[in-house]
Formats: sequence, structure tokens, C-alpha cells
Amino acid sequence: MKHREIRKELQDFRAGDEGKLGDELAQLKKEQFNLRFQQATGQLEKSSRMREVRRMIARTKTVLREKAQKKKV
Repeated sequence: MKHREIRKELQDFRAGDEGKLGDELAQLKKEQFNLRFQQATGQLEKSSRMREVRRMIARTKTVLREKAQKKKV
């Protein structure tokens, strides 16, 4: 992904509610599991997708943490 796309996506994440982000995180974790399973069985075609998913999980967790910290203040 390009930096502009990532920034746009982060803006969308920050604008969304925590429930939506939690659902997105669960979906990404499920995809990560499936990609790991495909890799283990030798069926993974696009190995770069693993890196993208891992980074999207990190971004989602970061936004969730930011929202949690704002609630505390």
C-alpha cells in the first residue's frame, strides 16, 4: 500500500466506532490464521498478503488503543 492509501484508511478507522474496529480486527485475525494454514500446507500463492494483514492488525490495534486512552481522559 502507498502512504496516501494508508493515511486514508487510518482516517476511516479513526472515524469509525470501536465495535466496527473490533469486528475488523476479528476478521483480520481470521484471515491471518487462514494464510498461515495455507503457508503450512504449501498452498499460499501471495506471500506478501501475510505482511499486509499483519500490519493492518497492528494499525487496527493502535487505533483501538488510541480510542481507549481518549476515553480515560
